[in-house]
Formats: sequence, structure tokens, C-alpha cells
Amino acid sequence: MPEAPATFQFIADKGDARSRLDRILVRRVTDITRFSRTVARQWIESGVVIVDGLPALRASTRVREGAEVTVRIPTSALRRVRPAAEESALDVLHEDDAILIVNKPAGVVVHPSYKQLSGTLLNAVLWRTRGDASIAPGVVTRLDKDTSGLVLVALNAQAHAQLQRDAAAGTLHKRYLACVIASPMPREGRITLPIGRDPDDRRRMIVSDQGALSETRYEVVATTDAGITLVACTLITGRTHQIRVHLAASGWPIAGDPIYGSPHPLMARQALHASALSLRHPVTREPLSFESRLPADMQRLLDAHGTI
Repeated sequence: MPEAPATFQFIADKGDARSRLDRILVRRVTDITRFSRTVARQWIESGVVIVDGLPALRASTRVREGAEVTVRIPTSALRRVRPAAEESALDVLHEDDAILIVNKPAGVVVHPSYKQLSGTLLNAVLWRTRGDASIAPGVVTRLDKDTSGLVLVALNAQAHAQLQRDAAAGTLHKRYLACVIASPMPREGRITLPIGRDPDDRRRMIVSDQGALSETRYEVVATTDAGITLVACTLITGRTHQIRVHLAASGWPIAGDPIYGSPHPLMARQALHASALSLRHPVTREPLSFESRLPADMQRLLDAHGTI
């Protein structure tokens, strides 16, 4: 397996802010090389991790939002295999030299992992951009496999870094639509429950006093005569499964969500859709906005229950 690159840099975003440095490295560096918290601590203690220009020698170091982190990756580290380009259809809303906006259907994994190396959205992006050695796609706004909607992909490292800075500064906005089995009251507001990993199941997130500060703003868009409500959610922070956890903890579980919500005969997946994305272009700084209409399965769910 080829050696890892000499250095790896990123800007700490809201999801990283105030987290332990070793945990942040595991989240970030595992895309490049096989990694664990034990290895992360070893690298930190050996002085190869630089935060805002200064060596960080403690794994427990808390990182501020917007911090620049540089990892001088040891030559002994083995790089993960680069995902292969695979021919597959993409619903592209926008494409230029710096970014790609894709409308992802439910059921598609965004990024390859050790469990699934092929058939992902990134494999398809690599096929679309094949032949241009200057392009190095990086997914900026990931979605769960069974969440549909808009995904932002940076096509080079400079664009990726700028978009991360924009996200940390709060100028990259994401709006979601969810069908919940409840009638939220009040009809608009914000949910500010801290979120952390479930100690009994690392795949799940839970509301926890030891969790990270998390905020979701919501607004009721439409109701039905059978208790299904269409809710618009805007992420202020970007925790794993944040909307799903926040809505469920508020007593408004997402229809069809197999982990946090409730089964529904008309939904084979969680009824959650990334419907809108606004940002400043990472190069021109032009304001851009994109929208994706409600997918057919969520629309059928609302229609079947009589939207009011």
C-alpha cells in the first residue's frame, strides 16, 4: 500500500469545536490512513500535530472553531486505497472548476468506507471528473445513506478549505424537510439539546449532558389530518444524526426512521430530505442558492394522509 501524504491540513468546524484533539483526528485522518485514538495520541505526543502554528502535545487539547490543524503524517503510515472511479448517473444541479452540487437519492452512500468501497456517490464523482489530474473531490456536506437531497462537493483542496472556513463562520446554510409523526408545538422554535455517542451502541447518538452543544431551528410547513407533519429544519451546528436525534427527543420522531423514529408502512427509510443549500462560492465569493423538491416517497406520504 502506498505511503500517506507528508502533511494533512484542515480547518476545525462547528462539529470539531471544543472536542478533544485525538477524537478530531480520528474523525478527519481516517479518510487518509487507518487510524485509532491510540495512534492519534501517539502522534500528538510525538509533536507531529500543529494547531494554529503551535505543537499540540496533549490528546485532551480542546480545539477552537476555525482553528487550522496540520498533521505531519509519519512516513510509516499507510494510506487508504483511493476510491475507484465508477460509472454511475448523477443528478447534477451545478458544476464548475471548484464545486459540484448533486441531488442524492435515498439509498446511496456518500463516501466509501472500509465496509463499502464502491457504489458510492464519491465513486460516481470520480468517474465524472476522470481525466483531470487537478481535481481531488472532497465531500463538504455529507448525508446519511437513507437521507436524500443536496450534497456539496469541493473539487480541489483550496475550495474544500475555504468551504470549511465558511461553514465554521456560519455562512454555509443547510435546510432539511422532515415528515414527523406528531404535531410540533410551538409551530416554530429551536432545539438546543447536547448530543453525544450512545455508550452502549457507538453507531447511535443520544441527548446527553456530556454531549456537544447542538442547535436545530425548526418550523412547521404543512400538516395532515392524520398526524403527519412536514417540518423544515435548519442546522446551526452539524452533529452526526442531529436532526433525527433532536426531533425524536422532542417527541416528534421522523416517519420511517429505523433508529430514532417510528416504522411507517409508506416509508422504507427515514423521511428526511436536504432541500436547500446556500453558500458563497469558494473562489468568486458569489452568493449561490440551490433547492431540491420533496422526493416522491415523502410526497406520497403526505398525500396519503391528506395535507391540510
